[in-house]
This record gives sequence, structure tokens and C-alpha cells, in this order.
Amino acid sequence: MIRKEALHLLRDFRTLTIVLIMPLVLLLLFGFAISTEVNDIRIVAVVDRHTDETRNLLEDFRANSYFTLLGAVEYREVEPILRSGKADAAVILRYSGNELRSQIIVDAANTNTAQTATAYIENILGDRGAALPVLTRTLYNPQLNSAYNFVPGIMGMIFILICAMMTSVSIVREKESGTMDLLLVSPVRPRTIILGKLIPYFVLSCVILALMLLLSYTVLDIPLSESVFNVIWITLLYIILSLGFGLLISALVSNQVTALLVSGVLLMLPVIMLSGMIFPIENMPLPLQWLSCIIPARWYISAMRTLMIQQLPASYILTEIIILATMATAVLTLAIKKLNSEN
Repeated sequence: MIRKEALHLLRDFRTLTIVLIMPLVLLLLFGFAISTEVNDIRIVAVVDRHTDETRNLLEDFRANSYFTLLGAVEYREVEPILRSGKADAAVILRYSGNELRSQIIVDAANTNTAQTATAYIENILGDRGAALPVLTRTLYNPQLNSAYNFVPGIMGMIFILICAMMTSVSIVREKESGTMDLLLVSPVRPRTIILGKLIPYFVLSCVILALMLLLSYTVLDIPLSESVFNVIWITLLYIILSLGFGLLISALVSNQVTALLVSGVLLMLPVIMLSGMIFPIENMPLPLQWLSCIIPARWYISAMRTLMIQQLPASYILTEIIILATMATAVLTLAIKKLNSEN
């Protein structure tokens, strides 16, 4: 059974190529092309009286790689410049007596850029105005590299989609062609048929895992530590859970199109929206936070960030491990019972 399924998988060269290349492309895309960092913020300055203090402030903006200082303008020119999109923000520097006061005007059409630009500008203004220096330490990701955040999320999305989608389509295809009925009346036991279907995709997932880890630790410069062994075995547990979802979907649907829709849409959207891959779970409304608890990717991504980015031992993610193991047991048990009841 394993040989039969493996040969069928290897003969479909185009699908195999897509399955192997797609995770690497997504990893590189999110690691390099897609970034939550904001660079090259275009600002203009309004200065009512030039002094050494204001000159030093403007020089700080000019020397900072996050800003492009377009120059000084009159106050009445600020709104037309922001409306035309020539600048992203304006810094107003005015003296009240001998005290320098500042104001920030930001184009908030893009809220992410506006919030980040405001924080950057306040940081520079605060450094000049603070009575005591503030020492800031950024732990685990001192360069604020977006790839560190996206790599665990991409791994969580890829494995549940590929494992669930390919497994469900493979078994449903046997149903549509009628070969599943022939297999079930053969001397081969049902659990042997199920294992024969699952093992080739488990091996394929292990190959994808190896490629993604190699890319993460070499090209994307994710810090390598002894926690990589914990990353591997917890990912294998997640792969088993994902294969269980594919098995369950195949027991619930009767054609390949429905299997693709269920595994692609119903699994992909919750993973992207509710797993913490892009949007922080703590910022969601309370009902959505509760709903996210049943999304396996939430617990896997949380575990991967602890292991890969913070490089902490597995004892720090016992909750995630227990939940993933419980989910895997429950999903596999339900899927096998459903398949047995149908046959």
C-alpha cells in the first residue's frame, strides 16, 4: 500500500514539484519581500526660529536611516504637501519663550505607517528632550527582523494545508474511482490501507520540513541552537495532527473539489486570521480569542516562536505540547471511527 501510494505521488511530477517549491517560495517571500518594518519615512520640518537645538534635531532626522528629510517648509504648506503624498509626516518646532515645543502631523491614510512614523519621530524628539538617558534592550530579535516573526507562521500554515489537502484528495480520489471499495473488500485490513495512504505524505512532509529548516537557518539567519531537535519532533507531532485532519475531511466529503475547498478554505483562513501568524491574538475581541483556541496552528506557532526565536527549552511550551497531542489523538480517533462506520 505504501509503495502503491508513493508511486502514484511520484508519477504526478507537477503536483510534487509545486508541493516542494511552494513552501520555499512562501518562506523567501515572507522573509524578504513582505516586511512589517517601515523605512524611508518622508518628513518635512517647520521651524519658526533656527537655533543649535533645532539644527541638531534636524541633523538627527537627516542622519537616521528610517527618515528622508525633505527640508524646511512654511506651516501653510504642510497640509498641501501631505495631501499630495509628497511627504508622510511633518515635524513642527516652535519656541514658547525659551522652551522648544514640538508637534507631529502625520498622514494616517495608512495607519501602520502613521503609527510607526509617529513612534520613530517621538523617539528622536524624546532623546533630545529627556532629562535622563534611557537604555533600551531588545531581546531575542535585536535587529527587529520580520522574518523571525513570519517563519514560524509560514511553517504552521504550510504543513496543515499540504498535509490535510493532499491526504484528503488522495483518499477521496479512491472513492470517486471506486478503487476504495475494492481495497476494503480485499484481505488488507482498513488500518493498513489508512497507514499506506498516510506514510508517503508523512515522508514528503519530513522532506519539506528539512528544506524549510535549512532555508531558515542559512538564508534567513534564524539563530541555530540545540532547540532545533525540539523544533523537529514538535513539528512531526503537528504533521501527524495535520494528516489526521486530511483523513477526517476525506471521511466527510465524497468528491475531490469539495475536499480541496474544505481543506484549502476552511483551514487556510482560520490559520491566517486567528492563529497569531500576522495579527496578535491579544488584540482580538474576546469571542475570537476563545475561537482561536481550537486552531491547532495557534499552539504550534506559539511553540515555534518560543523554540526558534527565544531558544528556550521544551519545558516552556508544555501547554502547547499537551494541547497538540490531545488534538492529534482526538482528530485521528474521530477520523478512523468515521471511516470505519462508512465501510
